[in-house]
Amino acid sequence: MPQNSALLQEISSMLVECDLFNHLPAAEIHAVARYFGINKIDAGAAIFNEGDDGTFMCIVHEGRVSVLKTNQSDHAVVMATLGAGRTFGEMAVLDGERRSATCLAANDCVLLTLSKEAMDSMLEEQPRIGAKILRAVAVSLSRRLRLAVGKLVDHEV
Repeated sequence: MPQNSALLQEISSMLVECDLFNHLPAAEIHAVARYFGINKIDAGAAIFNEGDDGTFMCIVHEGRVSVLKTNQSDHAVVMATLGAGRTFGEMAVLDGERRSATCLAANDCVLLTLSKEAMDSMLEEQPRIGAKILRAVAVSLSRRLRLAVGKLVDHEV
């Protein structure tokens, strides 16, 4: 976890731009910035693959990420393309299960990452702020589930 004050300020600035965190006061964002890391990913590189152990979540700061799912014919289908401010891999910090999809850098990306271990530490050390973040993650996942169910129903009808 970063301790350098310039790096913490950079991470705080990145978090403010994400919908998941923009409801938090600046002091709370700065307090949790130390739990995040910054990763640069080259275009075409896999961030994680379907079936991998889920150990972290990501926030796209720069670039685009393609989310792919393998269909019954064993072909990868692009399910979504995510841009700046979007989160992915959140289920991993909640349940630690295997990845349900593959995520590839569609172009050069800068990602903020939060490991399951860091989330657990945040919940222990900053429980009030951690609970706010968990609630925001749950709301985000709920919205996505509603959209997916709607698309599935539209497709089936």
